[in-house]
Amino acid sequence: MDLQEQFTQAVADSKNLPERPDPMTLLKIYSLYKQASAGDAGGERPGLTDMVGRAKWDAWNGLKGTGREEAMQRYIDLIADLKG
Repeated sequence: MDLQEQFTQAVADSKNLPERPDPMTLLKIYSLYKQASAGDAGGERPGLTDMVGRAKWDAWNGLKGTGREEAMQRYIDLIADLKG
């Protein structure tokens, strides 16, 4: 299975984890997914009134410069760890 197939499988697996991850882990999952699928964060940082959007954007922007393949592999590894 190539990296893209493994990533696609990990995305599917992330929807069926044995328990819901804590908020910080959810942000990590989100940011790795976005970096792997869309590249560096773009657009404006959400305003202070959008706390969730701001946290997501900050987490994604924290991965700026991380390559697509590296983000995919880190996502795959994180989901594998969460599956147990």
